[in-house]
Amino acid sequence: MKLSAKLPQDDQGAKQMRFEGVRGQRYTEIFLIGGHAITHHLVGGVYNTIGMNDLAGTGDTCPQQVLDKVDADELKQQYDVLGAFKNGPRLWCLDWAEVMVGGERDFSGLKARWVMWLDVPKEMRTHESVAYKPISGKRDTQLGINKGSPAFLLDDPDGNTWCMKSASLIVDPGQTYQSLRDLGSRLKPPPGWTFRAVILDQDLILTPDHGAVQITQDELGNTYDRVGGPYSNYKP
Repeated sequence: MKLSAKLPQDDQGAKQMRFEGVRGQRYTEIFLIGGHAITHHLVGGVYNTIGMNDLAGTGDTCPQQVLDKVDADELKQQYDVLGAFKNGPRLWCLDWAEVMVGGERDFSGLKARWVMWLDVPKEMRTHESVAYKPISGKRDTQLGINKGSPAFLLDDPDGNTWCMKSASLIVDPGQTYQSLRDLGSRLKPPPGWTFRAVILDQDLILTPDHGAVQITQDELGNTYDRVGGPYSNYKP
């Protein structure tokens, strides 16, 4: 069994790109996992399809027929890493994203670019649910939801608020963007967690705290970024 692996340093030379009008668009992330299996310090290089693979301009940056050909086990062998997996397809719940974009890779026909490093939690290593548990990430990005747009929020028992940035089609392929307004009737979070959908009365900008972000998911795999304090311009 392979105990350690170095990841491609695809963050080198990263440049800022801005993507507008992404709400409801399909995308996928490819994770390459490196680090050391004994110390359990594992890091994921995250590659996002945003702005790619959409020659027809339909807003689908990960066409299903292309995504189906991506085999995580083959990627693990190809890149000689500890693990690889597909985090998608997903739907953006943002209006725009300003991202530091690094090296481009072709994953069996699916093109994606490096966007961040992720500290891999033990639950992800053992295929357990990470629902309602914080995950740490490192990225230099700004994500935005415009005034008048909906925001889908989780409030936790400690008074923190988390804003959905993407809806997952992995657990429930039938989930749609339109169904998110009624998501509160489907979720069964731990005590103290509540879901709410709001229409923003001002622009919301999600920001890292000196390059660090906090992420969580619900049981359907929808992904949320922490907001408030250093993580956004205000707390909705």
